[in-house]
Amino acid sequence: MENRACDQSIPTQRGPRPHPGWLVTELAAVDTELGILKTGKEADVFLIRRGVPAGRSCLLAAKRYRDAGHRMFHRDSGYLEGRRVRESRTNRAVANRSAFGREAIAGQWAHAEFGALSRLYAAGIPVPYPAQILDTELLLEFIGSADGTAAPRLAETRPGPAELAGLWDQLVQALVALARDGLAHGDLSAYNLLVHDGRLVMIDLPQVVDVIANPRGAWYLTRDAENAGRWFTARGLSGVRPGPADLPGLLRREAML
Repeated sequence: MENRACDQSIPTQRGPRPHPGWLVTELAAVDTELGILKTGKEADVFLIRRGVPAGRSCLLAAKRYRDAGHRMFHRDSGYLEGRRVRESRTNRAVANRSAFGREAIAGQWAHAEFGALSRLYAAGIPVPYPAQILDTELLLEFIGSADGTAAPRLAETRPGPAELAGLWDQLVQALVALARDGLAHGDLSAYNLLVHDGRLVMIDLPQVVDVIANPRGAWYLTRDAENAGRWFTARGLSGVRPGPADLPGLLRREAML
């Protein structure tokens, strides 16, 4: 296990206020790494317990984007359209995928996800609370039980008809709210939706797409809707409005595309 002081950030690197009541924010708190939750091509996720000695504690998920020495973001060019920084040197390095450019891309992904989560959480969209960002590491609300058992992905669940319809309704509401804000998840599937106590939570948002700025925005919006619709249809969803076939057009209308 690895311990570290939790107060390593400045105000702009912390999540939106008001901070949720479960989050430990005391200066004396220490973060203890408990193990790995998930490995991926772009990032690994670790379980963290943040606690005050002889006091209260909370669980967090630490998402650490891989550095320039690792293979990552092999399909990132489309998502990065519409994202630019002021420094022309950085833009050139990103375009050329130099070592510095790959490091800059990792930073862009981390900050894009932190910014998206902060924006969506404040808007009431079901995403994990973004507690903190440090370089290319995000500290996020842990979605799961108090003993450290992570909530299952939607793809790992077998909901009955009533639960399936309820989860679909939650997803439609979340995607409509995203579209109204001019955004698409960008890579939505049953593998980046969690189900915790009947609540659907959207995760993995580094590739969130501004559907107005990105020339392929409508395509990403439609793909998200179709990916989600196929999973629910294959599980027997029927008799709901809007249904899977209605969702792509609904999202494009809500985004005014």
